[in-house]
Amino acid sequence: MNQDKIQNVVIVGGGTAGWVTAALLSRVLGKTLNITLVESEQIATVGVGEATIPPIITINNALGITEKEFINATSATIKLGIEFENWKQQGDSYMHAFGGIGKNFPFCDFYHYWLKAKELGDKSDFWDFSLNYQAAKHNKFSKAAKIEGTNLPGLTYAYHFDAGLYAQFLRKFSEAKGVKRIEGMVCKVNLNDDNGYVDSIELKDGNIIRGDLFVDCTGLAGLLIEKALNTGYVDWSHWLPCDRAMAIPCESVTPISPYTKSIAHDSGWQWRIPLQHRIGNGLVYSSKYMSDQQAKQLLLNNLDGKPLAEPKIIPFRTGRRRKQWHKNVVSIGLSSGFLEPLESTSIHLIQTAAIRLIKLFPHNGIKANEVVEFNRQAKIEIEQIRDFIILHYKVNEREDSQFWRECQRMDIPESLQRKIELFRSTGKLFREQDDLFTEIAWQQVLIGQGIMPEDHHALADALTDQQITELMQNLKILIDRSVDNMPGHDDFINRTKAM
Repeated sequence: MNQDKIQNVVIVGGGTAGWVTAALLSRVLGKTLNITLVESEQIATVGVGEATIPPIITINNALGITEKEFINATSATIKLGIEFENWKQQGDSYMHAFGGIGKNFPFCDFYHYWLKAKELGDKSDFWDFSLNYQAAKHNKFSKAAKIEGTNLPGLTYAYHFDAGLYAQFLRKFSEAKGVKRIEGMVCKVNLNDDNGYVDSIELKDGNIIRGDLFVDCTGLAGLLIEKALNTGYVDWSHWLPCDRAMAIPCESVTPISPYTKSIAHDSGWQWRIPLQHRIGNGLVYSSKYMSDQQAKQLLLNNLDGKPLAEPKIIPFRTGRRRKQWHKNVVSIGLSSGFLEPLESTSIHLIQTAAIRLIKLFPHNGIKANEVVEFNRQAKIEIEQIRDFIILHYKVNEREDSQFWRECQRMDIPESLQRKIELFRSTGKLFREQDDLFTEIAWQQVLIGQGIMPEDHHALADALTDQQITELMQNLKILIDRSVDNMPGHDDFINRTKAM
């Protein structure tokens, strides 16, 4: 038998990161591995990641979790997009709506036809042609795959849910698949003198847990990947200037809106995430411009209902580990890096890291080229998401605070600058390989924050003026009629709960 065979996997830390990893590993590789998860009930998880993006549905399907049981177990609601208020200027709003906009054309996005229509005097808004946006703003939801009578796709959606309930749900799922949970607090990490690998972790009660591969899900603490292995950190705070978050739940209000809100303030922004039983709220801000007391007052002044807890402060530093996988430790979740929750990517990054680990799982010993490939993919993924988040800060038009003026003036990654300049001059956008965000997502943020291209694609001129006008009119009628016929979002949630 090969003595290097990876058989004992130890996940250090629970919460969403730990239990998502345990669930996926046990579902896919459970028959070949002994999986142990160590967590302490004395250590609170960050637990504010309550909004997701559409790939979570794929993950739930892979785990064999039905939508009905998921919604009921996690107090979930539907999410059709994220509305951004005050990001361009005070009083403006737009939405990054999921799904398509308008009609797909080969070689040329619908957006260029809309630009041509505007040249002809059309007064329509870009989001008039987004089924997701119109349904969201009318508090409607339907699971139809297509718009009735057409080949146009129906709604694309994700969820809002209680991250604590999600972790509990996945714990039961994982334990049923054979994952062993150990209660305890890590007090020491023991390294191998020869190769620097983690041999074992020692708990406060004296229990020593050995493993072949360790997954660090200890959150911002990074107990294994950083404190034990000193992997290093790439700091992005010069591009993403906020360094603190404050979270607080409040009582729910009706109707429950099927979208997240991101509301820009003088020195940061506020999130609003409606669940069945409460609303998750938080403020992401820069301590350079706002004290914790000012942040608390601002947040409490902007709640929809009575607070249900004291505000929780979360200091952070945006960036990533230099290596997400180092020696025999893979960091997943906040231990691997931090991107603020502006585009709801935290849980998605947990899921993709766990999937990447499965795809590159070491068999007979850890191979250097597997580790290099894992880290290469992880770096590309998080840097592409980073650029999309920086975009929101960079292309604001606010002149009312030093914070926003500094964001306008800051240097940005060349990869992002190139994309903005190409769009500004030609309206063209190209999705990078494996980029999480589609061209339509980029278009919505760029347009919503005031960047209108100087030109449109030549293919838009292939339609006559009358054809362009009729296209816009017919699509708008079709979307409006479809939304009118949809049931309410609250109706869908209530029906699902009653099943």
